[in-house]
Amino acid sequence: MSVQLSEHFTYKKLVRFCLPTIAMMLCTSLYGIVDGYFVSNYVGKTAFAAVNLIIPFLMILACFGFMIGTGGSALVGKTLGEGAKERANRYFTMMVYLTLILGVVLTLIGIFFMRPISYMLGATDAMIEDCVVYGKIMNAFNIAFMLQFLFQSFFVTAEKPMLGFMATVAAGITNMALDALFIAVFHWGVAGAAWASVIGQCIGGVLPLIYFLRPNSSLLQLKKTGLEVSVLLKACLNGSSELMTNISTADCVRT
Repeated sequence: MSVQLSEHFTYKKLVRFCLPTIAMMLCTSLYGIVDGYFVSNYVGKTAFAAVNLIIPFLMILACFGFMIGTGGSALVGKTLGEGAKERANRYFTMMVYLTLILGVVLTLIGIFFMRPISYMLGATDAMIEDCVVYGKIMNAFNIAFMLQFLFQSFFVTAEKPMLGFMATVAAGITNMALDALFIAVFHWGVAGAAWASVIGQCIGGVLPLIYFLRPNSSLLQLKKTGLEVSVLLKACLNGSSELMTNISTADCVRT
């Protein structure tokens, strides 16, 4: 039985409602861990150091999707609570558009400036090529990772946290399986680790997009919308604290 946001929450219902979201975040955090395991064991210590150096930067870019998701889902949830479902769907669609546009901008910045960014983060001459290869492949599909973070929040607002959990688990399993195939079997090195991750991210980001594009049983669906700058600014402001938390965490991991 699903738990609705409009219900009175007991501790048991709250735990049952939150567990899929907690599990989603844990699965998402496995990307870097799994890549690191296979790279360190099958490619080498220098490649492992390169991946660990560039991952925090890539996570910061992706977390802009988390900012829009957390801030936007709070705004959309409030609008749903007011009984304005059509307006809530318009807001939801705006958040997806904003994520796509911002994703394109961040992707272009990352691709064209990956080498100087890697040096700025502390890459040595021995590490730089692995940093650039891994970073460019991952960043080319940054939009999918941003969408995955975005929809993790909106699946909860849509009262479908289990669907979000299933999409994230599918992405994580795909990443782990392809890491083993691309690195241990095909010997693609850090490029294999990157391709395994981006294919998993595409599952976690694109499948939810398809779900919300089609008629579904959730509270949300992508609809025609217009531009309301004040709504977008409010969503970004709401989610800015989550963005800063993730930036701080990424910086701690890097150092």
